[in-house]
Amino acid sequence: MQTHWTFWLGFNLFVLVMLALDLGVFHRKSHQVKFREALAWSALWIALALGFAVLMLFWQGRQPALEFITGYVVEESLSVDNLFVFLVLFRYFKVEPEYQHKVLFWGIIGALVTRGTFIIAGVQLINRFHWIIYVFGVFLIFKGITMWRSEESDIEPEKNFFLRLLRRFVPVTDRYEGGKFFVKRDAKRYATPLFIVLLVVEFTDVAFATDSIPAILAITKNAFIVYTSNVFAILGLRSLFFALAGLMDVFHYLHYGLSALLVFIGLKMLTSEHYPIPIHIALGVVAGILIASIAASLLFPKNTAAV
Repeated sequence: MQTHWTFWLGFNLFVLVMLALDLGVFHRKSHQVKFREALAWSALWIALALGFAVLMLFWQGRQPALEFITGYVVEESLSVDNLFVFLVLFRYFKVEPEYQHKVLFWGIIGALVTRGTFIIAGVQLINRFHWIIYVFGVFLIFKGITMWRSEESDIEPEKNFFLRLLRRFVPVTDRYEGGKFFVKRDAKRYATPLFIVLLVVEFTDVAFATDSIPAILAITKNAFIVYTSNVFAILGLRSLFFALAGLMDVFHYLHYGLSALLVFIGLKMLTSEHYPIPIHIALGVVAGILIASIAASLLFPKNTAAV
């Protein structure tokens, strides 16, 4: 179903207003985001996403509404891996808690642009070359198996090629300058370590988008649903980070749940032509995988004494 351009415009205006309120009103002054505040913002973004799903239900019907909810749950779930990497990056670069929100805010602005570009390209590719859906399917299965076999502790920012390249060509100050991304010294502009963190966050999100965009395209080919579910997941990412930052190690089996999720979505793509999986069943499987991995994490806590 084609969505009129006015709905695209209206949705993006809503996003801009929410971002302006976030940065210009609620987070005008840099401060450490506490657990209770993060939880309130997370609840707000989830409520807005659910409200949008109800709007989709009355506007376009049950199928698009279920596609939006499934896509939103998949995108929000896959973003948990982003949160772990962000936590590692902030610890590695020793970013003060009061400036972490600023980095994530501007990182999300960049993510909205890159995700939008990827979505348009992905939808166009599938519409023009239908066989590419099988390429995406195989890719997701491969990524899921790779994720299952990898360890989260293998993430080492100091070995990141992009980071090493940046340090070679971009003049960077030797210390943080408050919440500034750039400073001027002797008529020369220098980037601060905070800007380097921002760029690494952006690069990391682009890498994760190679998983999440094909995953949502397995749920629906409706570009508006793909875009809106992605945007709601991205907008809620910052508050989710601060709410779960201290609980990352608790959900240690979620990593395997996400890999199983990618494999399932890849299989859904490969069988979509001859054996399509109804969207309500796909939503049930996605929810079941996530609940099972969270439950396993709580029932079988990580043995920190052995680490």
